[in-house]
Amino acid sequence: MSDQSTNSVPTSFWVISGLALVWNLMGMMAYVMQVTMDEATLGAMPAVERAVYESMPSWGVSAFAIAVTAGVLACIVLLLRKAWAVPLFVLSLLAVIVQNIAALFVADALQVMGPTSAIMPLLVLGIGIYLIIYSRSARDKGWIS
Repeated sequence: MSDQSTNSVPTSFWVISGLALVWNLMGMMAYVMQVTMDEATLGAMPAVERAVYESMPSWGVSAFAIAVTAGVLACIVLLLRKAWAVPLFVLSLLAVIVQNIAALFVADALQVMGPTSAIMPLLVLGIGIYLIIYSRSARDKGWIS
């Protein structure tokens, strides 16, 4: 199996990795809900939200898909204690950045919905950066290989 025992990593590794997986699965759920939204749900949205949703470019939606898929895979790989988590987290973060550019600037969420529309994207960005730093640290400490 592996030459590393499960006792060689602290409990915090499993907690952080597990919470990261839950976070990324919630992102995956948000993506699926967005791309499977029916006309009735779209019509029930406030006009400003609907305008942002409808003006989101397809490359922004594709970046969303890449971000959440790479994030979920990175968390699974991290829980399997494999160093592949690091580049997957980097890919996820790069896709998050592209997605945020599409949502905030191309679809004009900042203009239409105001500065509060940047709160969630900034939170996602911050968590993405943290997960890269954390996975690199885990690799450097030998917790993943």
